[in-house]
Amino acid sequence: MAEKKDKTSWFRRASQGVTSRFSKPQAHPRRRLVVLSGPTAVGKGTVEAALTKAHPQVWVSVSATTRAPRPGEVDGKTYYFLTEEQFEQMRRNNEFLETAIVHNMAHYGTPLQPVLDHLQEGVPTILEIDLQGARRVRERAAELGLDVLFVFLAPPSFDDLITRLAERGTENPEQRMKRLATARVELAAEKEFDVVITNTHVDEAAEELWRVICQEYGVDPETGK
Repeated sequence: MAEKKDKTSWFRRASQGVTSRFSKPQAHPRRRLVVLSGPTAVGKGTVEAALTKAHPQVWVSVSATTRAPRPGEVDGKTYYFLTEEQFEQMRRNNEFLETAIVHNMAHYGTPLQPVLDHLQEGVPTILEIDLQGARRVRERAAELGLDVLFVFLAPPSFDDLITRLAERGTENPEQRMKRLATARVELAAEKEFDVVITNTHVDEAAEELWRVICQEYGVDPETGK
């Protein structure tokens, strides 16, 4: 029982380890949580990785999950790996910004307290999530009074998504067709978002996202301060 208590209470103690790197904010920055979403196969994770490689001062929210760790995954960095009991305890305590069940097997969720702590300290904070997750964040944020900037990552064209899925080689033809059907519906959600970035080139999209973040947090995009 003690292990479970320690595990979940970390999220409530997170602010103790958070420090701000930005002592000279520009005038009136809003410092909203930045939620990055978009259709399947558009490259959200790739753009996020390019962003944080170039600008490590950006803090990316780490999700919690009840699935078992895969080789090479690190608890607290890749995911927070929780038992079903720990996850349910956090859910009952309203400690998630959003939750989902993936493939009717494992629970996933965004721990709320680390997000709030980093936002309070003025640290650029981003959450990369699928479209349904972004909609759940919008609903929950309204309940919490949390201000969020929603960014939609779009492909140059639908044909580009077809090419990306084919080159990825992780799905069979039937699975690709299902993903493309989903993507076509997801593309129609672009109007729900505050900012749209077209992912023609990963590094360019990452830099455009960086400039959006800088505007939100009063950071000089050239110096990162």
